[in-house]
Amino acid sequence: QVNFVVCQLFALLAAIWFRTYLHSSKTSPFIRHVVATLLGLYLALFCFGWYALHFVIQSGISYYIMIIIGVENMHKYCFVFALGYLTVCQITRVYIFDYGQYSADFSGPMMIITQKITSLAFEIHDGMFRKNEDLTPSQRCLAVRRMPSLLEYLSYNCNFMGILAGPLCSYKDYITFIEGRSYQLQQSEANGKEDAKYEQTDPSPNIAVAQKLLICGLSLLFHMTITKTLPVEYNIDDNFRATASWPVRFFYLYVSLMAARPKYYFAWTLADAINNAAGFGFRGYDKNGVTRWDLISNLRIQQIEFSTSFKMFLDNWNIQTALWLKRVCYERATFSPTIQTFILSAIWHGVYPGYYLTFLTGVLMTLAARAIRNNIRHYFVESPAVKLCYDVVTWMATQVAISYTVVPFVLLSVKPSFTFYSSCYFCLHIASILVLLVLPLKRTQKGSKNHESIQPVWSKKLEEENLLQKNSYSTTNNSFSQKQEITCRYQALKQ
Repeated sequence: QVNFVVCQLFALLAAIWFRTYLHSSKTSPFIRHVVATLLGLYLALFCFGWYALHFVIQSGISYYIMIIIGVENMHKYCFVFALGYLTVCQITRVYIFDYGQYSADFSGPMMIITQKITSLAFEIHDGMFRKNEDLTPSQRCLAVRRMPSLLEYLSYNCNFMGILAGPLCSYKDYITFIEGRSYQLQQSEANGKEDAKYEQTDPSPNIAVAQKLLICGLSLLFHMTITKTLPVEYNIDDNFRATASWPVRFFYLYVSLMAARPKYYFAWTLADAINNAAGFGFRGYDKNGVTRWDLISNLRIQQIEFSTSFKMFLDNWNIQTALWLKRVCYERATFSPTIQTFILSAIWHGVYPGYYLTFLTGVLMTLAARAIRNNIRHYFVESPAVKLCYDVVTWMATQVAISYTVVPFVLLSVKPSFTFYSSCYFCLHIASILVLLVLPLKRTQKGSKNHESIQPVWSKKLEEENLLQKNSYSTTNNSFSQKQEITCRYQALKQ
C-alpha cells in the first residue's frame, strides 16, 4: 500500500513534467506514447515486482487475438480471454497466496486493463465490422475505424497515468489527448436552436488538480482517523447484536459503511488528478465559462452521499466501470440485461463469495427500487414540500439499502455475511421480493420528460450534466470527420 501511494505521487509529478516538457505542441505522438508506456511499466514493476509481467502478457495476447481472429469475432475472444485471465490471477492470489487481505495487489491494475481490452475490442468491432445504422448513437461515436498499432495499444493499456488505479477512458479520447487534439462542445441558443461548435483549447488544469488533491487529503485524513473507529465487522459482533436496538443497529450500519468509502474517494480522486495534471480529462466549459475536468472522473461524492435511489448511487459510484458494464453488457444483452450486468460485475470484481452475495442482493434491490419508483413516485411530485419529504425518506431508505447490500462486499466470506443477514432476518431481501410480487415492473423510457421532472431537488442540475458525462468527447483525423464526429455526439446528447 505504501508502494502504491508513493508510485501515485511519483506519477503526479511525472504528469506535470509530461504536460510541461512533452506537450503535444513540442513532441510527436510517437515519443509521448513511448514515454507514457515506459513510465507506466516502470511504476508497475516498482509497485508489484515481476507480477507486472501479467499486464504485458494479458495485453500482448489480447492484441495477438485481435490481429489473427479478425474484426467479426475478435471482440468475443478478447472478452473471454481477458476476463478469464483476470479470473485465473484472482483465484491464485485469493485462494493460494493472500485470502482476505486488503493489500494493494496486481489484480487491481489488471481489472482496469481488462476493461480497456474489452472496451477497445467492442469499439473496433463496431467501427470496422458492424453497419453504421445498426449502432446506437454512443456506439457510433466511440467506434474505432482502424486497428491501433502495438505501441498505441500498449500505451492505452499501460500508460503511467492510469496503470495503477485507472480510471477507464475510451481509446479515442486517449488518442485525442496524446495527439494534442483537445476540443470542446459549445452550445449557442439562437432562435431556439442549438448548434455544435468546435474550438481547440489548452486550458490549465492547475485549479482542478489542487481541488482534487485537497479532497484526497481530507479523505485520507478521514480514513486514518475515523474509519478505524467504525469497523464494519462490528455489525456482526455478538454483544452488539444482542444488546443494541434496531434503530441503533441500522444507524451504525449506515455510518460504518459510510466511513468505509473515503479510501475509495482517495484512490480514485488521486488517479483523476494525475490524469488532469498531464492535461487529460478536459471536458469543455460550463455555461459560466468555467473549465470542466471531469471527462474521466470516477465518482461524484456529493451525489453519492445524498443519493435518493439505488440507481442514483450506482450512477455516481465508480462511474467509468458503470459505463463499461453498460457498453459491453447491458446494451448488448439479449435477455435479462440487469441480471447479466450484475453477474459480469461480480466476476470482474473477483472471486470472494461476498462479492457474489452483494451483487445478487443488488439485483433484487435494483429491481425492487425500480418498481417502487415507477409505481408510486409520481404521486409525490406535485407539491414541492411533499416532494422534499419524499426525497428525505427515499434518501434514508437508499442509504440503508446500499449499506445492507454491500456488507458482504466488505466481509468477503460466506459465514460472516450470512451471520449479518440472518441477524437482520433477511428483512430487505424479503421486502424486495414482496415488492416485485406485488408491484408491476414497468420499463423505463430513456430520455422521458416525466423521468426528468421527478428528479430529487438537489440532483436536477446533476442529471443535465450526466447527459454530457455519459458520452466521451472524441475526434477523428481531419477537420471534416471532426465535425461529423462532434455532430454525432451532439445529436446523441440531445437524445
